[in-house]
This record gives sequence, C-alpha cells and structure tokens, in this order.
Amino acid sequence: MSTAESADFWSHVRRQVPDLPAAVPEAWAFGAIPEHADGLLALVLAGTKTATASSLGDYDEGAEPLPAAGDLSIILDGAGRPRAVLEVTSLQIVPFDQVSEAHARAEGEDDRTLQSWRRIHEQFWREHSARGFAPDMQVVCENFRVVFPAVPRNG
Repeated sequence: MSTAESADFWSHVRRQVPDLPAAVPEAWAFGAIPEHADGLLALVLAGTKTATASSLGDYDEGAEPLPAAGDLSIILDGAGRPRAVLEVTSLQIVPFDQVSEAHARAEGEDDRTLQSWRRIHEQFWREHSARGFAPDMQVVCENFRVVFPAVPRNG
C-alpha cells in the first residue's frame, strides 16, 4: 500500500469517525502471506476475531515497538488495500504454554479451541517467525475492537 493510499483511507475514516487523531496509524496485514491476510481479515469483519497473537521475539528482531492499549492500526487485505481500523483494547505477554482458552477463542480461528490455537500458531511460528518456535516463547496477546470496517470493493 502506498503512503498516499494510506493517507486517503485515513481521511475517509476520519470523516466517518471524526474524533480519531490526525496522524495516520501504522498499516499492516495479519499473517505472513496474502491468504492469511484475507482469511483473518474476514474473521475480523465478521466479528469472530477480536484478538491476535505475535511472537515477542519478532518485535525484538524487527526493533518494532510493542503495541499498547489505545493504539490504532490500519488493517490491509492480502492485496495490500486498507480495509479496516482496529484499536488495541488490552495486551498481555505470556509464555506460549500459558495462553488462555479465552484468548484462543477470541482469535476466532479453526474450531476456536486452545488445542487448535496451539497447533496453528506453533506451525505459523516455525514457518514464519524470525526466531522460530519454542514451547516457552513469549507471546504478545492483543485484544482489539474494530473502529471502522471498510465496505468491500467490487472488482
């Protein structure tokens, strides 16, 4: 997504939700590939997915700041188009093996059980994390709310 496209989207969102700040927030997509981005975004827009998880080690590798409650993000689809705005409502850092059933359910994936959450995320981090997977790795568990869902585009 271009900076101009991000700024245009943010201007549109601010016309609909005028109390948002003027600064354009970070734009990112869920997952590591377009199919992840589209599938997880669909769960967000359906109201099924209200949480996400990241490897704390990946934040360290990328020298990215950790999210915090109140942070806003523009969420992109698999083609890099802005589709929604999310606000972090809470954040907790826990070892992988201590992620809660409630968090797994809030992530909205597969059958929404902790068992499937562990299977999906272990595989994801083994394949896509800069630091790989470890059973005791630290996981950043975020809860969020949708501030603005974009209307799907035709074509």
